[in-house]
Amino acid sequence: MGLVTLKKQGHIAVITMENAAKLNALSTSFLQELCAVFRAVEEDRDLFVVVITGCQKAFIAGADISEMATLSAAEALAWGKLGTDLNLQIERLRVPVIAAINGFCLGGGNELAMACDIRYASEKAKFGQPEVGLGITPGAGGTQRLPRLIGAGKAKELLYTGRVIGAQEAYEIGLVQKVLPPDELMEACLALANEIAANAQIAVQQVKKCVNQGLNSSIEAGMSYEQQAFAVCNATEDKKIGMTAFLAKEKEKRFLYR
Repeated sequence: MGLVTLKKQGHIAVITMENAAKLNALSTSFLQELCAVFRAVEEDRDLFVVVITGCQKAFIAGADISEMATLSAAEALAWGKLGTDLNLQIERLRVPVIAAINGFCLGGGNELAMACDIRYASEKAKFGQPEVGLGITPGAGGTQRLPRLIGAGKAKELLYTGRVIGAQEAYEIGLVQKVLPPDELMEACLALANEIAANAQIAVQQVKKCVNQGLNSSIEAGMSYEQQAFAVCNATEDKKIGMTAFLAKEKEKRFLYR
């Protein structure tokens, strides 16, 4: 797996996309490699949080246009499905995924970042869905996740114009949760990951599932998901550990991480 590396730091998985020569542009082989890496994370029960980042100037600068330029309609449908499946895989991953957006985050890169649970950005990061300037639409979730994250009006403005925005504007419209100096980005993302990893993991994973399911459901259905998750967590040893520590005024909780 030459374009993507996966390293473990305790209970944290750090995924780095390293196709610097092409600014991490998404090709078929690159998408397939990312799918394989996320499958490996899903299967490793000792991993609690993922941080995904790029290298040098780019998180992901978009699709590999040299490959996309020759696609027929049928081939484009298959290509879009591959990207869509990857982003659904990330969104539905058992554990939270933090995007450490170090640079260009355009087109398919922005679509992948939006599938992550939390997005922190470098001050140098650039965001956009510039597809209309290439004669195409977004193909892996751009028209669906962007309105859900920042509202329909602002999303349509960015989608219709193909405008590229900076990190500060991305923060102001709610696309990213924090903007940091480049040399502080990974440190902040890893600190957040470790803060999440210190909690009861059954509870964290149930919260992720509830939020994601609820966003695509009625409020009544969402509340039903939450009630079920609440019941599940109340039957765990982690609940006993957490509440016993709270009542004893103990700061350290040794959750079982099951």
